[in-house]
Amino acid sequence: MKSIHLPALGPRYWTALCIASIFGANMGDFFAHNLGLGHVAGLPFLALALAVVMMAERFDGLRHPFYYWCAVIIVRTAATNFADFAAGDMKMPRLWVMVTLAILLAGAVGLSWRFWWWQRASKADKVLCADLGYWICMFLAGTLGTEIGDYCSHNLRLGDLGAALLLCPIVGLLFVAGQKRRLLLLPLYWGTVVAIRAAGTSVGDYLASREMLGLSLSSLVTGILFVGLLVIWKERPRSESAILVP
Repeated sequence: MKSIHLPALGPRYWTALCIASIFGANMGDFFAHNLGLGHVAGLPFLALALAVVMMAERFDGLRHPFYYWCAVIIVRTAATNFADFAAGDMKMPRLWVMVTLAILLAGAVGLSWRFWWWQRASKADKVLCADLGYWICMFLAGTLGTEIGDYCSHNLRLGDLGAALLLCPIVGLLFVAGQKRRLLLLPLYWGTVVAIRAAGTSVGDYLASREMLGLSLSSLVTGILFVGLLVIWKERPRSESAILVP
């Protein structure tokens, strides 16, 4: 993606990412259940939607992060379905899926930084390089986070609320640890993304439960909150060298 279409790393970015994680978790279940597509049939449509977003982004010269956030929601939705397919439909042990995804994510981040982002490694100002490697990492992080959230809810028998109460403080601790620009470090950035995805899965599943809003209403409410935050909370103007994270 062009640098003019990337958001600045700051409170607005992380807040939006947290709500996007909840919204994406609900959308994944909405695609699979309410639309009757299951965990696999909806993936080609999501891949097509992502391709359309990437193509449209190339021809837009205006400065805004619209395409980035659209891609985040699409990738998060796909990650939710893929995680449910692996541990649900395929009956693969969730713990082994989590270990495999963690290894793949670490490898993808390392390879992407080494081969695609190495030219930026020597610069004081790092730019969010939302290229193929970045979105692969985002998909893996989303899938891993979904599995962690489900593991806490189901395998540890905490329930969705219990898992949310466990995982949300962890996200808060990572934000505290990431102060003074430490979130620019790749391991901390991606670890925080995974934690946000895990907490978002538990929160999203809790809100979508019958005791709360239900899946359709929860998807609508979290979607409105996500869009509303981006519209109301304006991003401060930044220069091309504004510090972002790959």
